[in-house]
Amino acid sequence: MLKLKGRVQVNPTESLEKVKAAVERLFSNLKFEFKEGEAGGILFFSSTGLDSLSKFKRIARQDMIRDAVRSYLKARIQGNSIRFYLNKQVAYAGHISLCEPEGESPLGPIEVEIECLNLKEVVDWLTEKP
Repeated sequence: MLKLKGRVQVNPTESLEKVKAAVERLFSNLKFEFKEGEAGGILFFSSTGLDSLSKFKRIARQDMIRDAVRSYLKARIQGNSIRFYLNKQVAYAGHISLCEPEGESPLGPIEVEIECLNLKEVVDWLTEKP
């Protein structure tokens, strides 16, 4: 079974609903939990099942970045999990921009973790050619 989970900083200058919308534009069937903090708060999200990645797959194909996504994700497989980061502003526009945890997403990245026993197969499915 595939588990998707993640977190994203919601800065005081940002709308919680817009940050949530950015995440929902990339992933499906999400459960959200918001925890307020000193600097805004953190929005946690989770889902299960391969279908939670269907939007991500469609966007990677549509934006013609399957090869880049495949090499980026395969390089980050550690055991039964992959952790990666996405630019929040680009996600809000409905696109994928993979980034580093610091410096490449001015408002902070969306941190995503996928746990699954067969991650290489999941990455191949995500980035398969039609």
